[in-house]
Amino acid sequence: MPKMKTKKAVKKRIKITGGGKLKRAKAGKRHLMRKKNSKRRSDLKESSYVSDAESKRVKKMLPYG
Repeated sequence: MPKMKTKKAVKKRIKITGGGKLKRAKAGKRHLMRKKNSKRRSDLKESSYVSDAESKRVKKMLPYG
């Protein structure tokens, strides 16, 4: 049986925590930052987790994670 392939795009964007959760960066922080208020900008700095509904699908993309 050949080795399973990891989806490289997912590997670059998501880290697996010690507890098995999937940690990701928030979207919407690349450009047009001037029009976003400071509270919103600071909230975007924090990382968040992949939802439970999506995590099963994402974990299939990271077979050795």
